[in-house]
Amino acid sequence: MTKIKAFITLTLLGGLAVVLPIAIFILLFQWLFGQISELVAPATQWMQSHTEFKDNFARLIVIALILGICFIIGLLVKTSVGRWVHKHLDFWLGKLAPGYNTIKDLVLQFIGGGGTEGVLSGPVARARIHGANNPLSVTAIVTSTHANGDYTVYVPTAPVPTSGFVYHLPPDCVEILPHVSVEAAMKSIVACGSGSGTLLQVPALAEEG
Repeated sequence: MTKIKAFITLTLLGGLAVVLPIAIFILLFQWLFGQISELVAPATQWMQSHTEFKDNFARLIVIALILGICFIIGLLVKTSVGRWVHKHLDFWLGKLAPGYNTIKDLVLQFIGGGGTEGVLSGPVARARIHGANNPLSVTAIVTSTHANGDYTVYVPTAPVPTSGFVYHLPPDCVEILPHVSVEAAMKSIVACGSGSGTLLQVPALAEEG
């Protein structure tokens, strides 16, 4: 009975670990979409009544505004004043908003930032998870390098790369692929391996060298 209970608990927690970040992202985007939609509603209504652009185009405008705001905020936090404001805002949100630090850490671990290594910071590698002499290999992203030379790699699952497996491997089981970007690797994973032949092909210059 104890083993069954432990199995159910661990499985449930594993599912929550996958679902919660996605759900939080969707809810946050929906909230942001709704807020900006209300702000630009007069402009989109005028556009719909005076032009041929209808509701779908208005939605695209809202999405473009969201991306534009994120870009502008990204520029602002690169300035000294922006960094100061972000530092203090981050500090108070961490104290007043339960769960804020956890969400922030999840985002930073995935995209990299604040001095942390992240999934999207790479590099991409070909990992032999069953040993260096085993021909089986998987597309992986190196997330940490250890003092003794070992690697920790993240192996995304297809077609949803936000879930996957973490392996700790010796150097001879990890072949770094410097010519492959994380974006290209993710596209191949989402496509269930389509295009892997081109992705894993060593460039001609590298072969000659």
